[in-house]
Amino acid sequence: MFKNVSGKIMGKRIVSYIGIVLVGLLFVDCSEYYRIQKSGDYNLMYQKAIDYYEYEDYYHAKMLFDEVVNVMKGSEKGETALFLYAYCHYKQHDFTMGAYYFELFYNTYPFAEKTEEAYFMVAQCYYKESPRPSLDQTSTRRAITAMQTYINKYPQSERIAEANLVISELRQKLEQKSYENAKLYYKLGEYQAATITLKNSLKEYPDTKYREELMYLVVKSNFMLAENSIEDKKAERYQNTVTEYYSFIDEFPQSQYIKEIEEMYNQSVNQIKKL
Repeated sequence: MFKNVSGKIMGKRIVSYIGIVLVGLLFVDCSEYYRIQKSGDYNLMYQKAIDYYEYEDYYHAKMLFDEVVNVMKGSEKGETALFLYAYCHYKQHDFTMGAYYFELFYNTYPFAEKTEEAYFMVAQCYYKESPRPSLDQTSTRRAITAMQTYINKYPQSERIAEANLVISELRQKLEQKSYENAKLYYKLGEYQAATITLKNSLKEYPDTKYREELMYLVVKSNFMLAENSIEDKKAERYQNTVTEYYSFIDEFPQSQYIKEIEEMYNQSVNQIKKL
C-alpha cells in the first residue's frame, strides 16, 4: 500500500517537473523570439524564420517572415521568404490568406523555380475552402478555375492527374448543389420555379447521375402546376406535362417512376379534352 502511495507521489512529481521544464523552455523560446523581432537585424529574422518553419512552428515563422518579406523583396531571400510566408498561412489553415500570398508570389516572381507550385497551391487553398454542397460554392468555382489555369499553364506537370481529380470532385459538388437547389423548390410547392430550376440543372449537367429523378420531377412539377392553376392556364400547363412526359418516356421507358408518370399523363390528356 505504501509503495503504491509512494509511486503515485513520485509520478506526480515527475509530471510536475516535466511541466516546469516545458514552461521554462517555452519562456526561453518566446524571449528569444521577441529579442530577434526587436533586433532590427533582418538577416537574423530571416534565418530564424526558416528555423521556426523547419521546426513546424508556423506561427513564429509567419511573424518573422512578415517583418522581412517587403524589406527583402526582389532578392533571393525575399523570394524564399514570401513563398514560405504563404505556406505558413496554409499550414495554419488560413487558406484565404494562403491563396493571396501564393498568388502574390507568382505575380512578383513569375520566373522563379517555385512559381509552378505557387499556381497549384492557389488552387489547393480554394479547394480546402470549398464547403459542403448545401453552402455557398464560390470557393469551389474559384478552385476549379484556378486548377484549370494550372493545367493550361503546365500541361506536362506531374500534378496533372491530381489536378484533374480535384476538378472532377469539385464539379460533382456543384452538381450536387444544383440538384439540391432544384429539388428544394419542388419540396416547397413552388412548382413554376421548380420547373425552371430543374430544367436548368439538367441543361448545366446533362450527364448527371440524377437525370432520371430530375426529369421525373419536371413532369410532376408541370402536372402539379396545372392542377393548381386558374382555368385559363390549365390547358397550356397540362399540355406542357404531356410534352415533358414524352421526353421522359423516350429516355427512361423502364423507369421506376413509370406507373406514376403514366397516371399523370392520362390525367393531363383527359383534362385537355375537357378544357
